[in-house]
Amino acid sequence: MLFKYLSFLLFVFVAVLAEERDVLELSDDTFTSELEQHENTLVMFYAPWCGHCKRLKPEYAKAAEMLLGNDPPITLAKVDCTESGKSTCNKYSVNGYPTLKIFSGSDFVSDYNGPREAAGIAKYMKSQVGPASKELTGESCLKSFLETDETSIVGFFEKENSPLATAFHAVTKKLKDKVRFAHTTAKSLLEKEGQKNTIVLYRPKLLQNKFEPNTVTYDESMGDIQEFINKNYFGIAGVRTRDNSADFTNLPLVVAYYAVDYVKNPKGTNYWRNRIIKVAKDFPKLNFAISSKDDFQHELNDFGIDFVKGDKPVILAKNAKNQKFVMQEEFSIEAFETFLKNLEAGSLEPYLKSEPIPEDNTGNVKVAVASNFDDVVTNNGKDTLIEFYAPWCGHCKKLAPVYDELGDKLANEDVEIVKFDATANDVPVQYEVRGFPTLFWVPKDSKNNPIKYEGGRELDDFIKYIAQHATNELKGFDRKGKSVKPKSDEL
Repeated sequence: MLFKYLSFLLFVFVAVLAEERDVLELSDDTFTSELEQHENTLVMFYAPWCGHCKRLKPEYAKAAEMLLGNDPPITLAKVDCTESGKSTCNKYSVNGYPTLKIFSGSDFVSDYNGPREAAGIAKYMKSQVGPASKELTGESCLKSFLETDETSIVGFFEKENSPLATAFHAVTKKLKDKVRFAHTTAKSLLEKEGQKNTIVLYRPKLLQNKFEPNTVTYDESMGDIQEFINKNYFGIAGVRTRDNSADFTNLPLVVAYYAVDYVKNPKGTNYWRNRIIKVAKDFPKLNFAISSKDDFQHELNDFGIDFVKGDKPVILAKNAKNQKFVMQEEFSIEAFETFLKNLEAGSLEPYLKSEPIPEDNTGNVKVAVASNFDDVVTNNGKDTLIEFYAPWCGHCKKLAPVYDELGDKLANEDVEIVKFDATANDVPVQYEVRGFPTLFWVPKDSKNNPIKYEGGRELDDFIKYIAQHATNELKGFDRKGKSVKPKSDEL
């Protein structure tokens, strides 16, 4: 038994070593001399006890393996800030873990602000070194460049300084972090490809399908080059990941969530993607994507879905007004098509994440939830101060007694004091809530134009603000927020 246990520990130890064999270990003594031997290096400054570091390490090791043989070369290295690399970490002002920085030789270039997944790290680092667009000198160069699982853009120019080439290179510098670019002026390659003064978008074999062309060629009638790339880059249904989700912001957006995995199951992943595309191609006014149900469980939760059963995609959508919709039927070509027709027609009932409406809402601080927001805020006929909070937020907890006292102070005024749990309810689109607590002043005659409250958080601060901005002067306070006797008592 002991032998088996020791054998297991040895296996784990060897596996860990194998995972990190491509990551260079640096110390105070070797940092500068080692970096001078490498053209481009990404350095992770870490602490062994750091949980975020432990999660990043296997992804970092995979990225190092993926970058082997890259041209120009890219090295991944690490420094233990608690032991052999203390001085180096102090030198580069490392005060949090993990911290990643990019070096050219031993010279610091910039902080790393890219993804924290293997593929994302590799792609980001490739974009940071060398030219924004790779020059292709012949057919073999093009073939090698296109041997990738990423969409690629290639410019074919008769002259390097032509207006189209100049515009192309300007775009490559803007988008080099996200897109693979190459260009050529080689006559043999222009003749072989049948391209002259054009830009071609190539879809990788992994994402090719019978419903859309494998290549898309730009011509000047398509307008701006960057717009051409943005429009065509992801195809009819883009593969939406945690790293690129910010690129899928155009509404309306329809997303299919299922076991998307192009590493372990590319065939199964494309089986469902192709069915999505088959229907989606007939709805050009909508935007489409596929996403891993595991990577985006938080989004599923926001649509009231705690667990996805089976293999079939779950379809969620947002319309141009940012309203949310769920396809209730099990996925099929027919059900999906019907859902999209109803979405475009505006005949679907939006999904609203909401707590139950409070049975008793007679307190001086009213409780709004998504389901009763119109009654409590929009249509209450009063000026309203509303706080969007999170139950776990320390600043919100500190504000709570002040806010309750404010409600009591203004109980007899033509003003409503309201609170809203923004973690358990969908926030109305006209309220931009990015942190907690966020407060808005909502005049009773201008409910569609809430004003973000930027004042102090003490009781007097709130009273002075409300007294000044109230549509009608308060009964118990003048416009400067000073307490006054009600007119009924003036005798």
